[in-house]
Amino acid sequence: MSETKAIHSTEVGDAGDRVVFLHGLFGQGRNFTQIAKAMTPDFRSLLVDLPNHGRSQWSETFSYADTADRVAEHLADGFAGDGRVHLVGHSMGGKVAMLLALRHPHLVMRLVVVDISPAPSTGAGEFEHLLGSLAGLELEGLTRRSDADEQLAEAIPDERVRGFLLQNLRSGSDGFTWQANLGLLREELEAIGDFPHVEETFDHPVLWMAGERSGYVTADAEEEMERLFPRTVQVTIKGAGHWVHSEKPEAFVSALRTFLGAGRDD
Repeated sequence: MSETKAIHSTEVGDAGDRVVFLHGLFGQGRNFTQIAKAMTPDFRSLLVDLPNHGRSQWSETFSYADTADRVAEHLADGFAGDGRVHLVGHSMGGKVAMLLALRHPHLVMRLVVVDISPAPSTGAGEFEHLLGSLAGLELEGLTRRSDADEQLAEAIPDERVRGFLLQNLRSGSDGFTWQANLGLLREELEAIGDFPHVEETFDHPVLWMAGERSGYVTADAEEEMERLFPRTVQVTIKGAGHWVHSEKPEAFVSALRTFLGAGRDD
């Protein structure tokens, strides 16, 4: 694999059915560490840093097709090299997961799409505000991560959201830098919020999971979801917002175990 396509990933567990987790915008594979640990010993997980995130390579442009193909290549070269795997994607990672399953169905056994639809997302304005706030942070003057947290407190009052975003801030010999490709993600936010038209369909079972308090999964998207994924089952996690896996981890793991466990009969 060429360096420009290099993707970083981490395995959790050493036995059981294989499941791959794809994070959302400005996240990292490690966001699913606790979920992956809770899935052991019945499942062995791969936590992927999507391109332009975490320790994966940056790119000069963004498209869901290219991202899905790069992740598919990474899986085919390793974790899915000897058979199909389960695939779980949240938010932006859910769109990557959907497109990967549609373009590379030979790699995917069962698909789980978490709080996102195969349609333009309605929450782009929220992420534009968040990424804009991060871009306005003066990194050269930072001496501690807590300084960044204090500077962002007014623009991003939710402490949990600030903590999630600031996990991308890295301290090195040259001071603080963003580990994620902040510039590109801001420039391509419209493309990230969109979803390409696809003619292919995926004929394996799909779990479409939504947070009860989130607006990312709507009735308007049901027709397209059923066209692309005719074997879709929809589940709503009570009390959860957009970050279903971090807000309601026990319910999330329970739903995953039930759905993916049934895959042994596929």
